[in-house]
Amino acid sequence: MEFIIPDFADASVWISLLTLCFLEVVLGIDNIIFISIVAGKLPEHQQRKARNIGLGLAMVFRVALLLCINWIIGLKDPVVNFKWLNGTVIPLSWKDIILLAGGLFLIVKSTLEIHHKLQTDADEGHKKTRTPHSLASVLFQIVLVDAVFSFDSILTAVGLVDNVLVMIIAVVVSILIMMLFAGPVTKIINKQPTLQMLALTFLIVIGVVLIASGFHQEISKSIIYSCLGFSLIVELLNIRLRGKNAKNVELNVPRDIE
Repeated sequence: MEFIIPDFADASVWISLLTLCFLEVVLGIDNIIFISIVAGKLPEHQQRKARNIGLGLAMVFRVALLLCINWIIGLKDPVVNFKWLNGTVIPLSWKDIILLAGGLFLIVKSTLEIHHKLQTDADEGHKKTRTPHSLASVLFQIVLVDAVFSFDSILTAVGLVDNVLVMIIAVVVSILIMMLFAGPVTKIINKQPTLQMLALTFLIVIGVVLIASGFHQEISKSIIYSCLGFSLIVELLNIRLRGKNAKNVELNVPRDIE
């Protein structure tokens, strides 16, 4: 890998940079969703701080990984063999192990969050409250997930660009874009409970994808994101319909009284 100043007069450098920035932002969608859900558990005045610190740490972590790019590439070498019940042996590298652990964490965390939301709705009439999350615990969870997504992001960059400086610029730009949109995403998700459930189920799917990747079973992410986009459009239509119906009910109530 080269660490030299690229020739920005060359159009191919800009094409590579823009392409990589776009892919980094797309790959960061699941990261933004997770950060938005976890940060939403904090008091409102701490949410922005948690998001910015979490994404800032993600940027530092990814740049550090790029500076150790040869070590990252070495993580793809097999270190242990996993044997299925049918006798099939799959060699696992440190990269695979990290993906497996990260996928399992996402599945467990998202499932627990879904259970909590269902339990909260059921206990709403009993006025039960949950112990507030601390900023440190939220940041810890963000850093854990950032680490997993960072490996996926960096390995994608390695496959597209040879210049490390171009990768670093793309990472910094993509993180700044995520910081810009993380706030609005958090507000929208926190305002609409159904969007929260959609986001959590999407994270479960991402966890399954990570585990499949860890076992060398590739699943097309374009299909995953297309399904998410379609589901999001349907849910936005449902939200608009519910809002319209609620407005009609409010307008009709005074007439019924009269």
